[in-house]
Amino acid sequence: METMKLRAHIGADGMLQIQTPTDFKDISVEVVIVVQPLPDAEVAASSEPEPRYNAWGKPTTKKSISNALAKRLQRSIALMEQLRQEVALDKTSIGSMIEEGRRF
Repeated sequence: METMKLRAHIGADGMLQIQTPTDFKDISVEVVIVVQPLPDAEVAASSEPEPRYNAWGKPTTKKSISNALAKRLQRSIALMEQLRQEVALDKTSIGSMIEEGRRF
């Protein structure tokens, strides 16, 4: 059994949305939810932002997001360099292509 305590905000539409990672996978579980309004003073005191999680249930931070973007950029640059090498033409073939094009 796993017990979690978290804070959430119910929007103007009256919908409560909860997203939280667990260690359980592909299993039926029983979930108990207790909704209790917080006093206004306690809400104002909690200026700590709610944690956000990625699709794998790991917490996201500014550092983790920037690392992921940097890795993706590095992969993109490597793929562009590979493509440039695959389609690169040497100087002699460019001249012959120009001459071939003039014939048409």
